[in-house]
Amino acid sequence: MDPVAERWLLSGPERGNPWTRLHGWTQGNVVVPLIDGRRYFERLARALAATRRGDVVLFSAWRGDADQVLLDGGPTIGDALAGAARRGVVVRGLMWRSHVEPLGFSGPQNRALVERVNAAGGEVVLDHRVRPFGSHHQKFVVVRFARPGVDDVAFVGGIDLARTRRDDGLHGGDPLVRREDLEPWHDAQLEVRGPAVADVELVFRERWEDPSALEEPPWVALSDEQEPQRDREPSTLPTMSAPPPPVGSCAVQVLCTYPRRVPPFPFARDGERSIAHAYAKALRRARALVYVEEQYLWSRDVAEVFASALRRNARLRMVIVVPRLVYETSPMRSIPALLGHGAALRALCRAAPDRVIVVDVENHDSAPVYVHAKVCVVDDVWACVGSGNLNHRSWTYDSELTAAFVDATRDPRTPMDAAGTGEGARIAARDLRLELAVEHLDRDPHDVADLIDPLRFFQAIRRSAHRLEQWHHDGEHGPRPPGRLRPHKAASLSPWQAAIAAPLYEAMIDPDGRSWRMRAARTF
Repeated sequence: MDPVAERWLLSGPERGNPWTRLHGWTQGNVVVPLIDGRRYFERLARALAATRRGDVVLFSAWRGDADQVLLDGGPTIGDALAGAARRGVVVRGLMWRSHVEPLGFSGPQNRALVERVNAAGGEVVLDHRVRPFGSHHQKFVVVRFARPGVDDVAFVGGIDLARTRRDDGLHGGDPLVRREDLEPWHDAQLEVRGPAVADVELVFRERWEDPSALEEPPWVALSDEQEPQRDREPSTLPTMSAPPPPVGSCAVQVLCTYPRRVPPFPFARDGERSIAHAYAKALRRARALVYVEEQYLWSRDVAEVFASALRRNARLRMVIVVPRLVYETSPMRSIPALLGHGAALRALCRAAPDRVIVVDVENHDSAPVYVHAKVCVVDDVWACVGSGNLNHRSWTYDSELTAAFVDATRDPRTPMDAAGTGEGARIAARDLRLELAVEHLDRDPHDVADLIDPLRFFQAIRRSAHRLEQWHHDGEHGPRPPGRLRPHKAASLSPWQAAIAAPLYEAMIDPDGRSWRMRAARTF
């Protein structure tokens, strides 16, 4: 047992869910960060194309578009999954049924993907076992191969099987999307090989084997333009194979969020908040640097977990990468989102205004890049990639899946132990942080010497962001400076906007699944 992993990852009691079959964590895994959708879709296409009769493909998605291409020239995700099913692969999926389309959700698209795969012999169900205004937000794919010599694989993260997601590091946008609708998109997924693949599979099996009805209450079903789903009893899954053997040096912990609901999830009768617990534990250990990429930094209470870490340690610095604009088309959703985002940023800046940098991203045409990633790296030791955002919804209300990892291999680059704990930096976590920085700073992958040390990294991010901001302020004269980061400016709301937005924020945009006692204590 790696003592460093034991100190950073959650123990069984710390997970707080005695009903799950998940392990505490597994050792001997390989983790490969897949930055941006093009790279993930290439790896996913390769894994699906390698499947044959008797193999198993399991997936869960918040949104899926059957016509989203995985590679230049195809196949589409619908073709890839349907093709596997026709070859005799066991293809099973859990798609969120989604709220109604007029609210900006993806019900028709999700249903179209379900029908496409099911017509080919797969079995994908529309799952709406959620709380009011909640969702199934888990985004993962598991591929288990029946034949020897082929490594099983799981993909875990924030990338949907959907339009707009297939962007690359230059952020010119997804080529499938019409130019006028183009939105550059930055995201992250994690490729996992080794024993942890079985843990991701268990997450799917626990949800699939839940005997409660898949349909939502009748009054919600009646609001759907299409016919309600008839199949309420998914088939039995094949017997689960033994976990894959160790192949690498990373301890991986699979973390979930499930709400308390009626009827309860049999695998999480009181809900599960292990994503929240894992962040809280890692941040209590933070000493030098916390690096975050985050779509929805919306909750003051969640931000307070980060702010408390800043107050505990005067050496600690944070770099937080967020979207410039809120990705909500309706004012009913965008204004409440801005309310929560502003409150979260104020909490962080009050804690340590000179030790927190909040930046957003643009491409070389100065178009804002939508940061959809959910990534955190703490002291170059603990890191996580997943679907869970930094808000009440992802920590208490929706279903989420995040993978945290600690590499047993120390990084020999100086400083070897910037946190001063004796544990040393670890290769997998440090490489993830540097890979993201290389993209955002327009660096050569080998030009990272000044980014390894946490303080110099913090200063390099701040200099680059302010240099680009000054170039824009000066009228964009002369060559554009390298880098794509700019200081983030949160939109301010008028008092009347804030008053109107507050109830919507709490009820619909960022609902809180905690008990009133936990809310009062601000604990998760």
